[in-house]
Amino acid sequence: MSNSTEVKDPFAALAANVEQPFEAASAMPPSVYTSDAFLNAEIEHIFKRDWFCAGRASALSTPGDYTTLELAGQPIMVVRTRAGEIRAQSNVCLHRMSTLLEGRGNTRRITCPYHAWSYDLEGDLIGAPAMNLNTAFCKQGMKLPSVRCEQWQGWIMVSLNPDAPPVSEALAEVESLVGDFAMGDYIETFNETHVWDTNWKVLAENFMESYHLPVCHAGTIGGLSKLDDMVCPPGLSAFNYHTILKDDSLKIAMAHENNTCLSGERRRTTYLLAIYPSLLITLTPGYFWYLSLHPEGVGKVRIGFGGGMSPDYVNDPASQQHFAELKSLLDRVNIEDRGCTEKVYRGLCAELSKPGPLSHLERPNYDFAHYLANRVGAAAEAAR
Repeated sequence: MSNSTEVKDPFAALAANVEQPFEAASAMPPSVYTSDAFLNAEIEHIFKRDWFCAGRASALSTPGDYTTLELAGQPIMVVRTRAGEIRAQSNVCLHRMSTLLEGRGNTRRITCPYHAWSYDLEGDLIGAPAMNLNTAFCKQGMKLPSVRCEQWQGWIMVSLNPDAPPVSEALAEVESLVGDFAMGDYIETFNETHVWDTNWKVLAENFMESYHLPVCHAGTIGGLSKLDDMVCPPGLSAFNYHTILKDDSLKIAMAHENNTCLSGERRRTTYLLAIYPSLLITLTPGYFWYLSLHPEGVGKVRIGFGGGMSPDYVNDPASQQHFAELKSLLDRVNIEDRGCTEKVYRGLCAELSKPGPLSHLERPNYDFAHYLANRVGAAAEAAR
């Protein structure tokens, strides 16, 4: 199939792509990454329908702590209420529809920066200046619309879909896979937001395969990446994963001496979990880091980047310096990944680009293509 045909119908191009068995599979066609129509379908049938990660619950530990995000065009705030619950709600004022909070922080009340309408942490309107002459106005019962919010393994998950299955149900197989790591107890110690000039799926796929590590990361972790030690089993409906065995050159990647839950090779196993659509987690017995991706157009991706340590290491003073050194390493790794993924997107936009065959180490990418085809392709077919 030529690129010109793919650009006209990326849905048909992806459907043809996933018909191939894994042994003969190729990368997804360029139009899947560059088509505005395909992106619009992703927003409608993926980001408006599936669960999206808003960060870690440990980062919102005190009443009034909040974080903000935009999901499929809807500004959302996630707040720790005075009762200690984590609540997600619309981040749009009920008056003239300004957004309310920005970034992350702590607040006693939510005050609109436009006309100073104010809300409590539960979203109830508690103040509206100069509204006494409007006889139709009554603040009682006015409340910011709620957004579905669940906590799972320490993650804050939000969804615009009232019919989405509970996160614990959809991701039960993840818990059976890494339950002995006790991921829910890990403590976030940093969180940042970045925007890169690439398609969100390019970055997602980059995380899903470690085939690129020896080359793309030759200046950082490439020498520690042994292709023969990477295991890439078939993915499942809600996620895919692969594993890497680490050695003790990075001590905090190993299980702490106080850890009695892990034994044998589990004590040095790293899981790379890709939770669909876009929560990407590197989980080791000692630390974790993650990316939460949202498209900002076909050629830009917004990245929530965070990480931290297991409780054994968080409470170990000597580990603080080790983690600071790891964070410095992750920053350099990100620079390398940005360069590689932005190059891939520029190549995808070229007229002569053509997808090549996949390595056995890119099995997660193949499964991701099937997830996209099931979500977006099926919806496009139903609309015809």
